[in-house]
Amino acid sequence: MNSTTKGIIYLILSAFFFALMAAFARLAGDIFFMQKAFFRNFVALIIAIVMLARDVKQNGRESLFIPKGALLFLFMRSIAGSIGVVGNFYAIDRLVLSDASILNKMSPFFSIVFSLLLLKEKIKLVPLLAIIGAFLGSMLIVKPVFDFAKMAPTLAGFLGGVGAGFAYACVRKLGNMKCNGKIIVLFFSAFSTLLILPFMITNYNPMTMKQFLLLCSTGVCAACGQFTITAAYYHAPAREISIYDYTQIIFSTTLGFVFFGMIPDMLSITGYTVIVSMAILNYVYNLKKAKTEN
Repeated sequence: MNSTTKGIIYLILSAFFFALMAAFARLAGDIFFMQKAFFRNFVALIIAIVMLARDVKQNGRESLFIPKGALLFLFMRSIAGSIGVVGNFYAIDRLVLSDASILNKMSPFFSIVFSLLLLKEKIKLVPLLAIIGAFLGSMLIVKPVFDFAKMAPTLAGFLGGVGAGFAYACVRKLGNMKCNGKIIVLFFSAFSTLLILPFMITNYNPMTMKQFLLLCSTGVCAACGQFTITAAYYHAPAREISIYDYTQIIFSTTLGFVFFGMIPDMLSITGYTVIVSMAILNYVYNLKKAKTEN
């Protein structure tokens, strides 16, 4: 099995874990969304600590080294990632799962935009057209109206995608700085857990054992999703495998129908088609560009 195939398998696994995370969060029922986000991050934090401890045991204290200048980007990644998580969980509780999933998958397009700011990477014509097309597709899902109460969940999901896009651009910057991937996951998990903790305490909802286990499962799936997506991009560049991340929409649609009887409307399905088409356009462009450069 070559590296690209491994990357594809890891990315599809990541998409499945994140779809399962959303399903478990929704199955947990009527619990404050910040409480759900806390469990997602706290369980991921414990797993990240264990993984980093193993890394230190195998490779020594140099695994804990943070490159000069990386701390700023760790904070920016953590702030943006926290916005992404909170926006996503707010949307998960109030939207069709596949709608929440595809709005979160706007992040690769925003990552291109933010890479212009952080990495000084110029945006070529085809990626720019893909970004504009994906944004227009997202509006079919958001369905803008003047009633803010109706739009709040879709706007939160969209904002979650923006936050995640900025976070991924920061991760790319940290990767260029040779910052340990486990440090990045641990820093983000710890930061977001502490940030969300006061909101969870002041709005805490008592839980049954079933709800507690479902929220723990949410955290486990989130951690598995984070580590498998990291492994995917370790084995292969984004231009070769990123399109497979959109399998999450298939998983989310299936889980939403099986567990909740959710069926997206035609405008949303049209929006999915437009966004995925733009992702395919950008994917094909990057492949051709890489071949030309080689």
